[in-house]
Order: sequence, then structure tokens, then C-alpha cells
Amino acid sequence: MIVENIGSVDGILRQVSRGDDLSPAAGVFLLQQTDAAAIATIQATADQLRKQQVGDTVTYVINRNINFTNICEQHCSFCAFRRDSGDDGSYWLDWQKIRDKTADAVNKGATEICMQGGLNLAAKINGQSLPYYLRLVATIKEEFPQLHLHAFSPQEVQFIAREDGLTYATVLKALQNAGVDSLPGTAAEVLDDQVRRVLCPEKINTATWLEIISTAHQLGLPTTSTMLCGHIETPEQQITHLEKLRSLQQTAIHHQYPARITEFILLPFVGQEAPKSLRNRVGRNQPELEKTLLLTAVARIYLGKYIPNHQPSWVKLGITGATTALEWGCNDIGGTLMEEHITTMAGALGGTCMEVETLQGAIASLGRPYQQRDTLYRTI
Repeated sequence: MIVENIGSVDGILRQVSRGDDLSPAAGVFLLQQTDAAAIATIQATADQLRKQQVGDTVTYVINRNINFTNICEQHCSFCAFRRDSGDDGSYWLDWQKIRDKTADAVNKGATEICMQGGLNLAAKINGQSLPYYLRLVATIKEEFPQLHLHAFSPQEVQFIAREDGLTYATVLKALQNAGVDSLPGTAAEVLDDQVRRVLCPEKINTATWLEIISTAHQLGLPTTSTMLCGHIETPEQQITHLEKLRSLQQTAIHHQYPARITEFILLPFVGQEAPKSLRNRVGRNQPELEKTLLLTAVARIYLGKYIPNHQPSWVKLGITGATTALEWGCNDIGGTLMEEHITTMAGALGGTCMEVETLQGAIASLGRPYQQRDTLYRTI
């Protein structure tokens, strides 16, 4: 059943507690609440659903980010990370540096490498992009086959396909055969083309992002899902994004695709060092914790039956904010990362690395148990 009748917050949440799905209109209604008592009820419902759907244990993963280049052909309005080739601060890691970073991560107990980079037109071997990306995979997997490689967003898949004249399925299958184990659901930003024309006009559109993620599921490649929030988008556009993710997961479930979305991660906009045009348009300091927490709760209510694992961003919210989000519907506190450049360069103060003991301590401060997991939420 879909909750269609928007009478009151209590009425909507009673229906949700009986197992009904939120309609888009009901989701927008919840996001528009400003009354403290109503928001407290939304929080309590999200927290209760989290407990019913995944239990009280909070998970974390030991992983490392490797951003292999910041040279990028695109100019997203929120990005302080990208550089043109030859700019001060531009870089492109060589194979040995990638191996060294991976070996260091393994020595620290990592089970996952998350690898993404800018869209570097020079990243080719014999004039083709796919062989370069396959060598990136091989550089890690040949020496460390036990690692889960979580790599290459839908935007990177489209970039390879465009440069080499290949289908998305061909690119995904080649990456999968080489050793990619799952895809980050980044480059989603907000799945509304009106917003994307301002935020990231050179990026793939909503339909292409959805197509690539769905193709990955059909091929047996799990993905994550994300939303960049707290900039120019409206509550209606936030719910449009959640509806598209829910529909995507429902399709994978209905058709029994061999892979699905494993988690949802809310990524609040950090604009201190973002390009001035977007900072001026947003016109307020970000991230705003209260609005982020309300959206966190509504996301759990909207998606939880279909995408049960929800994660905050300690990089963007800080460890205190991320810990608070565990009381608003999240059941996972993310990973150690070991190095984080993209958000930190935008001005985030959460840090670039998190020790396992710090993550465990944050979870324990709520009186909840913690558990290490792998990328696919299997316990370790």
C-alpha cells in the first residue's frame, strides 16, 4: 500500500508503521515540517524502522579511498577537487603509487579499496580508455585478489563508453571480468535534470545514471546509492531522487536481478571552498545538521524496506554529527577511508582518515553494539 492521504504527520507515520510505503506527496509533507514535536515523531519512527529492518548493531568497514587523478574535463559547480592538466595541484598517480597505497591499506586491515578519479582525457593506453581502467584494476587485483574493489561511478563508465565507442554493458562487463566487485553510486548528485543543469551541466543526465546502475544490477554488479543535498534543491526534488532510487531497487527485486543497491548515503553539500558561483547561490553555511537529520529520517522511512542500509558521512558532518545520525535512521557509520581529498578540499572539517577505535567509540557512546562488515554488509 502507498500512503496517499496527507492528513497529519501522526496519521502518515501510523500507516508507515503498518508497513505502507510513503507516496511522494507524503514524503514532501514530512520534509516540510518545522514543528519540533512533529520532527521528533519523524525521528522516532525512522529510528524504530531502522531497528525493525536491520537491528541495533551499527556496522563499519575498513577501507581506503584512492582518487587516482584530479585532472578532469568537467567543471561541476560544487567541486573544489578537479584541476586542468598542468595546474598547480594537479596529479595523476603512477602504477607504483597505487600499489603502495593499496599495500599500506592491506597492512592496516582494509577489506575494500574505493577507487574513483577525474575524467582525464589523457588516461588512455594505445589511444583507448578501457585498457587504462583495466590496468588500474589489475594493478590492485593481481597483487591483492582478496580485496573488494569498489570502483568507477556511472559517470566514469559513461566516459569510457563515450571515448571508446562502446556500450555501457560492454564496459561494465569488462571491468567486472577484470576484478571490479561493485560500483559506487556517486555522480548521482540530485536525480533531477533541472538541478543537474546548474550543479553539473556536463555530467550524465538522470536517465543515463539510472540506466548504468540498472545495467550493473543485471550483470551482477552491486552498487551503492547517494544524494548530494543541502544546496539549491527543493524538498520536492529530494523526494523525486528518493522515488527514483526506490523504483530502481523495486525493479531489481521484481526482475530478480543478481545484484541490487546495497546502501544509501546522504552527502550534505560542503561549500566553503566550492566555486564562488554556487556558494553565492546557496547563500548559507553548509552543512545544516538539522535539515540533514530530517532528510536522513525521511530517507529511512521512504527507502528502508527496499534499501535497508543507511550511512551518514562523517567527513561532511564530523564524527559527532554522524553519530547523531545513527539516532535518525542510520545503521552504519561508514569506513575508515584512510585518505579523503574531494570533500576535504571543499572545506569539510571532518578529517581525511578515521581510526577504527574512533568509529567504535562513537557507536558505543550510544549504547549500541558495533560490528565490522565487508562492502556487501556481511559481518567480519
